[in-house]
Amino acid sequence: MSDIKKIALDGFWKQNPGVVQLLGLCPTLAVTTSVINGLSLGIATAIVMALSNGSISPIRKFVPTEIRVPVFILIIAALVTIIDFSIHAFIEPLYKALGIFIPLIVTNCIVLARVESFAAKNDTVPSFFDGLSMGLGLAMVLTLLGALRELFGKGTLLSGIDLIFGSSASNLVIHFFSGYQGFLLAILPPGAFISLACLIALKNHIEAR
Repeated sequence: MSDIKKIALDGFWKQNPGVVQLLGLCPTLAVTTSVINGLSLGIATAIVMALSNGSISPIRKFVPTEIRVPVFILIIAALVTIIDFSIHAFIEPLYKALGIFIPLIVTNCIVLARVESFAAKNDTVPSFFDGLSMGLGLAMVLTLLGALRELFGKGTLLSGIDLIFGSSASNLVIHFFSGYQGFLLAILPPGAFISLACLIALKNHIEAR
């Protein structure tokens, strides 16, 4: 249990892939224009990371060293395809909003990095929880980035929730400012860099204290 707690602490704080390792910046900066987009892609990535780590760890001793990377990528690609088809089948509006970034989870360096550095060297249960905690740590960063950019860019939170729950959920969108015209910089790519820098600075400040 102490090992699981350490793994969770590493994934959420000490080695968080979003604000410490700075891996997977392409989806981190491109998708986080809203809370819903960031959270959705983060959860999809966490599921893939947990399942890929849990799948590769049991077979790690049977895969020759020379072909381990292609085998790992093949397993990750199969899992991403399942997630991709599932979202397309059941939540098509969200699928259209996230677009190419769901299939691109295959090439996300976070997924392969954890498989190579942890799952290929440890038992199944710790590997599963490592992938899950790293994925959820990334999902947390994506959600916070989406919240910051949506709040300053649109003056709302949870815009796009109707993509998941249908048009009846549109009344759940929170509007903070009446007649707010929006702050375009927050929605554009420079706003993603600035927001991520603020999160990194906040984490460093907390650790310094």
